Amino acid sequence: MPAAKFNKKKAVKRDDPQSKRKKKDELFTPKRGKKEEENDSDLSDALDEEEVEDGMLDGDEQGSGSEVSSDGDDPLADDFFHGSDEENVSRSVSGSDSDESDIEEKSRAIDEERAREEKDAADEMQLNIKEESDEFRLPSKEELEEEALRPPDISNLQRRIREIVRVLSNFKALRQEGATRKDYVEQLKKDIGSYYGYNEFLTGVLVELFPVVELMELIEAFEKPRPICLRTNTLKTRRRDLADVLINRGVNLDPLSKWSKVGLVVYDSQVPIGATPEYMAGFYMLQGASSFLPVMALAPREKERIVDMAAAPGGKTTYIAALMKNSGIIFANEMKVPRLKSLTANLHRMGVTNTVVCNYDGKELPKVLGMNTADRVLLDAPCSGSGVISKDESVKTSKSLEEIQKCAQLQKQLILAAIDMVDANSKSGGYIVYSTCSIMVDENEAVVDYALKKRNVKLVPCGLDFGRPGFIRFREKRFHPSLEKTRRFYPHVHNMDGFFVAKLKKMSNKIPTAQSSEALEEEAVEEEDIETEKSSNETNDGECLHPQANDGKKRKKVVSEKHEVENGEESKPGVEKRKKRKFPSREEISKAREEKRQALREKKAGGSKK
Repeated sequence: MPAAKFNKKKAVKRDDPQSKRKKKDELFTPKRGKKEEENDSDLSDALDEEEVEDGMLDGDEQGSGSEVSSDGDDPLADDFFHGSDEENVSRSVSGSDSDESDIEEKSRAIDEERAREEKDAADEMQLNIKEESDEFRLPSKEELEEEALRPPDISNLQRRIREIVRVLSNFKALRQEGATRKDYVEQLKKDIGSYYGYNEFLTGVLVELFPVVELMELIEAFEKPRPICLRTNTLKTRRRDLADVLINRGVNLDPLSKWSKVGLVVYDSQVPIGATPEYMAGFYMLQGASSFLPVMALAPREKERIVDMAAAPGGKTTYIAALMKNSGIIFANEMKVPRLKSLTANLHRMGVTNTVVCNYDGKELPKVLGMNTADRVLLDAPCSGSGVISKDESVKTSKSLEEIQKCAQLQKQLILAAIDMVDANSKSGGYIVYSTCSIMVDENEAVVDYALKKRNVKLVPCGLDFGRPGFIRFREKRFHPSLEKTRRFYPHVHNMDGFFVAKLKKMSNKIPTAQSSEALEEEAVEEEDIETEKSSNETNDGECLHPQANDGKKRKKVVSEKHEVENGEESKPGVEKRKKRKFPSREEISKAREEKRQALREKKAGGSKK
């Protein structure tokens, strides 16, 4: 209220002389009765109400009135104003006390609420810890049968997959009594198939390839799309200029990575990235990051003769042409006629002028282009596509063991044809790059290992600073130790499609015959047998007691004689199987040792007599 403000303001401004005047007035003025004080208070309340309702008094009038009341000597007026000041001070004090009490109550309520939330959080944490520490139990057959009758419970499947992964990651401490690791793995396979939609074969292969924790990371990565990548066409522009133009068009992009000088990764775009004027003009190519790797490993040079055995739709071929600066010659082969249109269109759009497009079966290319005629060959072999599930989810259910074996057989034929086309005497080349978009061992390491046995080639480093090394052993299979130089790429590790890259160097144009290869294999087996015999027949003095251990050279000659040409026809290796040598029994070994010792005793006795 304005009157309250006025009185309050005067109460603050009063000083000690005023209080002295008050005491003097009280001495010389008669005391008023209770009725008069009540009338004065009623009068002040009435005046306050009138000032509020009518708004007659403004700020200036209130100020002048205060000066008059303070300077005047009228004891009644002085007492009137003084009384109202005390009342307002008491009101303000009581109001401030009530405000303080309200603030204290609110703060107390906030503290209680905070304490309650902290207690609930602690209880929930303890509950979660208790639940995690509880032993997870595999569902029984009855429970699984009931689940099969009902619609799939997605949340229950997800929880069970998470629990099985947790148990398998610390199997000794968390496993259920009486349950084996195989039981957990089998249940995990079924749940992954139900939750993510994989067939039994592919689930089994992935479980064998990866530990369970990494397996779940891989499967989750397959559910997300890979980043959109562009490759700058250096025949027409530079990456910096292209990036500036696309940014002005509303494309949000960044350089791909340190390992690529021409790649760009696109996060989002306000325009269709595959229909810009720059795309139509051939300034860039839409290409996955993993497709850069085979060409980088091939490392083509200017004025070379290069063959791309499976070229469509032309991403790798145009990259090779850009690295060669349109010099030399490229043979871009594609077996499927419908894919030739996209290959030719991309070559024209990107401004490639050193490429010959051909349509042959890759296995017949050595007969068409000639043996030992190319400097480098790129074979991006047709495969199962198990590394690009994020692009084609049909792979989850369409692949089987028979299909993988067919792909592997075709890949073996193609890699031998690629090796036959390369000239080992090339001054700058002599290299073959084999790549697939698969993570299967049968399509990758097994194929390269087959090529190492059938041709005079060796593995060399791919020239890529990242990627995981290939397998040199997998399950029961054993591969050449140099397969560590191959590289594997995974979506959950490198954020690109699953890929495999191997680089081979041809050492000789001579093709090893089946005879020599079989002879070498059998010689290796014979040497292993001899070593095992030597280790088993060693005596305390280090001498070998087996009488046939020293005729290894004779045996090698016999092996080589088995494959001689008889009557103008080559005898087929494998028709006459090598007979396994029989090892001596313990009795024979002990008898031979005793004879040896007896001979030594006689020799010593004869020497002492002399």
